Amino acid sequence: MRRLRSLTVIASTTLAVGVLAGCSGESEKGLTYEDSPLSKYMSSLYDAEMSPEDQQADMEAQELEQEEAVASCMQEEGFEYVPYTGTSVIAGDDDAWDPDSRDWVEKYGYGIFSSPWDDEEAVDEEMPEDPNQEYVDSLSESERMAYESTLYGETPSDEQAEDPEFDWNSLDQGCYGTAMNETQNMSEIDALYEEFDPLMTKMSELYEAALASDDMVELDAEWAACMADTEFTEFAARAEAEASMYEEQEKLYEEQNAVSEEIDWDSASAEEAEELMNASDPMSTPEWAEAADKERALALADFDCRAEIDYDATSLSIQFELEEQFIADNKADLEAFRAAAEQVM
Repeated sequence: MRRLRSLTVIASTTLAVGVLAGCSGESEKGLTYEDSPLSKYMSSLYDAEMSPEDQQADMEAQELEQEEAVASCMQEEGFEYVPYTGTSVIAGDDDAWDPDSRDWVEKYGYGIFSSPWDDEEAVDEEMPEDPNQEYVDSLSESERMAYESTLYGETPSDEQAEDPEFDWNSLDQGCYGTAMNETQNMSEIDALYEEFDPLMTKMSELYEAALASDDMVELDAEWAACMADTEFTEFAARAEAEASMYEEQEKLYEEQNAVSEEIDWDSASAEEAEELMNASDPMSTPEWAEAADKERALALADFDCRAEIDYDATSLSIQFELEEQFIADNKADLEAFRAAAEQVM
């Protein structure tokens, strides 16, 4: 029986809880995102009862199945391909990510401009070597382009990428896309989401309602009053603080994208294009370093104010109450969704 790992509504539920609670693992009152009534209600769809070791083993088995399907597809198209496994890791099982620790926040902020995984050598040591790299390096430029097109599928045109109505599924998804559809039931999952789109929309609106509720507005006002004693006085709500750092990062990447658009990709070799992109890497600029310093100071002030008013426990309580009401109001649709989802597991 295949487990429905691709049900992003489950991930979205957990993420929304984390956003409201400041990504805290546990509040002073003992509440955690794992106490979410809606997450518990849906837990049967994403192996919540499995141990981390069993989840890891299950994920690795699914990865191997998918990579073997990729290899078969590539070989049918005339290319060599060896299954590339060992890259699947359960994120929640990594001790490096610890935003509940004041020391961690003091070092990484929100983990936006700097993180425990910024050390490329450490990352490379953890990642297995791609068994296909030597073969890819042996190909000519035109052969490599054909290889990548066969493996990854079509690249959308600029017009298609900018069109919000464009159907990405209309593109050739390559051997990876074909393998994912075969091993993860992607077509069935897409159909499931389409069938239950009204329920998914309601679920998204639930978290928007939580953020806009009178209780959350009052809590954010208390948080803002605390932040008024710091250098960061411009935020009316806690979510605005972290979002501001993502906005600064996006601006820096937009500058890199502008450089990318000026590169003549048709005439530049892969090595030349890589050099040009590295030269425009925003992570190597003074602006990036300045933003990282600002992020750490902002995240630390945010962390201390949340602790002072027990923001995390209060926000979780507000959200969980709304979730319980949501389950009561939508019980029939939720049961129908679970029953349908179990059919494509």
